[in-house]
Amino acid sequence: MVNTSIWNLDTTHPERVYKPVKGLFRLLAFREAEPVETPSGTPASTQHRIREEVFYPLFANWLKNELEDVTHAIALGGNVFKDRWGTPDVIGKAESRRSDVIKGPTSIVSAEIKVDTSGLVTGFGQACAYKLFSHKSYLVIPQETSQDELARLDSLCQIFGIGLVTFNSRNPGAPDFRLVVRPLKHEPDLFYTNRYVSHVEKELFQ
Repeated sequence: MVNTSIWNLDTTHPERVYKPVKGLFRLLAFREAEPVETPSGTPASTQHRIREEVFYPLFANWLKNELEDVTHAIALGGNVFKDRWGTPDVIGKAESRRSDVIKGPTSIVSAEIKVDTSGLVTGFGQACAYKLFSHKSYLVIPQETSQDELARLDSLCQIFGIGLVTFNSRNPGAPDFRLVVRPLKHEPDLFYTNRYVSHVEKELFQ
C-alpha cells in the first residue's frame, strides 16, 4: 500500500520533503514561497497599529471646533477617575457664551475611543457607563469596522442615546471623524457628575 510506504516520508528524506500540515507532504524547494500566516485571531495590522492615546486630543479638537458640541474638551484616558467604572478618553463641557441671549446650564460630554475592532462591545459598555455622569456620551470606532457590527452599534446607540462616530484609525494626520449617530442629551446623576468632574476641575474649567 502507498500509504504505509510514505507515512514517514518527511523523516526518511528530510533534505527533500517536509510536512506543512497533517496528511500533506511538499517538496522543500517550495517552502520559501509559502506565505507566513498570522496567528489565529490576531489582526495582521496589530503590530503596526497606532496607539489609541494619539487620537484623544484629535477627537477633543474635532468635538470642539468641527462638531461644536463642546466649548472646551481635554484628553484623559488611563485611570484619572480612579474608579472601576472607568475614565473617558475625552471629556468636555458645553456652556453658554457671553454673547448668547438665552443662557443654559453647563453640560458634560464624554467619549470612548477604540482603535481595535475587537473591543467594540467593551467600548459600547463604557460609553453607556459614562452617561451616569455625562449629559452626552460618544463611542468612536474605526472606519474598518465590519458592516454587520456597524449596523448593530448604530441601532444600539440610537436605542441608548449614545453618539456614534467613525474615524480612520490608521492615519492620525487625517483621522476623518464622521458622525453616524447624534447623541441624545439627558440628565445624569449630579452626585456622580460632581464626584468625577472634581478630578479634572482645573483642566476643564480653566
